Amino acid sequence: MGATSTPERLSLLLGLAAMMAASLPRYLIDGHSTRLTLMVAAIVAVLVVVLVQWRLLAAEARAKLPALWRRLLACLALGVVAMAAWQGIVAGWQGGALLASHGMTLGVLLHALGIWLKPVHH
Repeated sequence: MGATSTPERLSLLLGLAAMMAASLPRYLIDGHSTRLTLMVAAIVAVLVVVLVQWRLLAAEARAKLPALWRRLLACLALGVVAMAAWQGIVAGWQGGALLASHGMTLGVLLHALGIWLKPVHH
């Protein structure tokens, strides 16, 4: 459990929270109140970890965050666009809630791959 705080880890955690939040409408629409409650609790837990990670970051590591957050937002947008294209061409329109959930998931995966392949240098 001796993992150190890194800006990359913080951006991935923030992406995870965004991805989980994007799935909330699906649970709300389908009436899964127990899953909705559990997901909200999980989002709060992840955000607490984000806050702790933020406080543990050194000042020079925090300087990398704006570039990572821009990359995260770009990946999330790309994920939603790619899923919209997939739904439109192959799978057929399955609704905005599913598009948001799957698109954000793809976006976080793209962000993680991007960090793995090409770290942000400041």
